[in-house]
Amino acid sequence: MPIRLGVPREIEQGECRVALVPAVAERFRKLGVELLLETGAGAGSYHPDSTYNGVTIVSSAGELYQQADLILKIQPPTEAEIAQMKEGTAVAGMMLPYRYPERVRKMRDRNILSFAMELVPRISRAQGMDVLSSQASIAGYKAVLMAADRFGGFFPMLTTAAGTIRPAKVLIIGAGVAGLQAIATAKRLGAMVEGYDVRGATREQVESLGAKFVDTGVSADGAGGYARELTDEEKQQQQGVLETHIAAADVVITTAAIPGRPSPKIISKAVVEQMKPGAVIIDLAAEGGGNCEATEPGSQVIHNDVIVFGPLNVPSTLPVHASEMYSKNLLNFLSPMIEDGEFNPDWDDEVIAGSTLTRDGEIKHAATREQVEGSAP
Repeated sequence: MPIRLGVPREIEQGECRVALVPAVAERFRKLGVELLLETGAGAGSYHPDSTYNGVTIVSSAGELYQQADLILKIQPPTEAEIAQMKEGTAVAGMMLPYRYPERVRKMRDRNILSFAMELVPRISRAQGMDVLSSQASIAGYKAVLMAADRFGGFFPMLTTAAGTIRPAKVLIIGAGVAGLQAIATAKRLGAMVEGYDVRGATREQVESLGAKFVDTGVSADGAGGYARELTDEEKQQQQGVLETHIAAADVVITTAAIPGRPSPKIISKAVVEQMKPGAVIIDLAAEGGGNCEATEPGSQVIHNDVIVFGPLNVPSTLPVHASEMYSKNLLNFLSPMIEDGEFNPDWDDEVIAGSTLTRDGEIKHAATREQVEGSAP
């Protein structure tokens, strides 16, 4: 019997994305899957029910949860949603177990098979499944547009009858996926762009996009491509050079977020007070408290004439392409588990095993298990 795949409407306030777009729904159908969609699930991303060909539209989430064998989500299922699922249901989406341990406990107790898409191993063959990268790319792009909208001047150099206008100076802190996309976008808008990362190995990536790498004279490169712990003297030298560049910038975009941990504080209020009046800080790490001491997550504040904005859930502000990319990530992740419409995961596969959060009444992810249960069995 073919598996029934269900997509509920996201209930988190401000969430406009949908876990399945019509084009990807068609590809799931070709795998022999039966598709269920809660009415209005795609409305926020401009995919009305009528665009989902061959998909059964159900009137309520409760009805969908009782019929579906596999649920696709964007936001972690709430306790109320988990309670509506059939025992033994499978669910795939962002689970944020460090933020919602009680939801993990409830999925364990109801024997829910849950795949946390943020736990997908970051290996070459899993790149097409990497929701963190796809959504971070969107956030980096949108952060620059948010900055340009708030900055009181032009980004590019302009030669006019009234004289030449110099380009804006934009500093991107963090050269991960979001940071590199922000660098590329700021360059496309004509700004003078600098990029900074504690890992000196990112210099080539930053410079390949046409930006200048901020060299602090300190390398934090460690084993396996990760950053090593710096000495106090190195930290002081690094921070001193970076603060000089922050003070000179018209726009600063910070992207240093660490899943499951508070965002590192990189910009103190004292440094904000050294910036130009009218300068803009866009803090993409606001979900974890922010990289700037002046950041108020979800709000825009003015600190000493500097605009500081800490947006939340930035990918949802571009729901059309965010949904498309996320939906393709899910397809790439789930399609190897579906054969002739039936769901048969290979538990020896490192991608499947590594992303499994709960299964058979147990918490499989070691760090989450320790957080929820106190210690590993």
